[in-house]
Amino acid sequence: MDFALSEDQRAIAEMADGLFRDNCSDEQMRDYDLAAKPFMDDVWQTCIDTGLHALAIPESFGGSGLGMTELFCVLEAQGASLAQVPIWEHQLTACCLAEFAGEAHTALLEQAASGESLLTLALTALNSSGGIQLRLQSTDAGLSLQGQVGAVAYAAQAQRLLVLADSAQGPCLVLLNPHAQGVRLVTGVANNAVAVADVHCDQVTVAPLDVLPCAATEWLEQRVIAALASLQLGVSVEQIKRTAKYLKEREQFGRAIGTFQAVQMTMADCHIATEALRSTLYQLLYRLDASLPSPSEAFATHYLSCEAAHLVGHKTQHVHGGIGVDLTYPIHRFLYWSRHLSMVLGSSSGSIERLGNWLANNDKLGWKYDLEENQITG
Repeated sequence: MDFALSEDQRAIAEMADGLFRDNCSDEQMRDYDLAAKPFMDDVWQTCIDTGLHALAIPESFGGSGLGMTELFCVLEAQGASLAQVPIWEHQLTACCLAEFAGEAHTALLEQAASGESLLTLALTALNSSGGIQLRLQSTDAGLSLQGQVGAVAYAAQAQRLLVLADSAQGPCLVLLNPHAQGVRLVTGVANNAVAVADVHCDQVTVAPLDVLPCAATEWLEQRVIAALASLQLGVSVEQIKRTAKYLKEREQFGRAIGTFQAVQMTMADCHIATEALRSTLYQLLYRLDASLPSPSEAFATHYLSCEAAHLVGHKTQHVHGGIGVDLTYPIHRFLYWSRHLSMVLGSSSGSIERLGNWLANNDKLGWKYDLEENQITG
């Protein structure tokens, strides 16, 4: 298999890596922590100026019209630098609207592509033990939202939110104005310093055009999984690189601690976890860009992403010893990000259960079943 990126994809990855590293050094991240901003607005503006904020938004609305693989190139670089910008939330919200309700939201999508408007989303309730707590109600007066959505990233800063609501037809996505009458935001900060808000809705009026078909939920979830895994891959690989450098320099008992076999095996486990995630993620990205069914690939990718987040995050923290808990040393930020990313769409146990349920009802797992000669007709 050829895992090489195209020349254009490598150029995007290099540009994103340079942009984020120039603006997210350890010193700059410490300054950002002290500033207590909701996100890095100056870095976000640079993303807008370079077009990284609209790579995946269709060209018909002013974006670049590229695929999930190109977005992966940006997100992997973002994960490595821990840049606090709403790259994936903004673009996947816009892409979902364009796919399922583009004609009804042309102006909003054009504003998103130009950077005038910020969009975000929340799918956490899809796999939450508490279930979906927002209800789309239909009455003689029309449609309305009642309930709440927890910890929506950038909810207070965005112009529109794409939230998950329970309806008579099943879970569906609803476009919500966070500043509409009946909406109350309770702001907070996630454990990786991302600005979030609980969104409370009390009989919030919803236009029919703002309700997406139920099919949009699965479409969006698979792409959110790919985005989160892309970020996690960037976070974990950078964790390993930094830890390897530390292990070569830190000496104990007269030798570098990286020469101890137990430490080497620990780091080997971390490397294996990230490479397993990478290959599974590449398969998911390919299938999404090729418009192929991807439920099992998405479940497997999310499982491996959560597992890598836990394994790499804690193992690298552990081998740093006492310095790993020193907040003036930057490795703790990577653990915070790993813990956050692994919880955005539920745990690894939930994903492996869903994969098991899928396998129990499908016996056509594997790329060979995509080939024309193996398609069942009639």
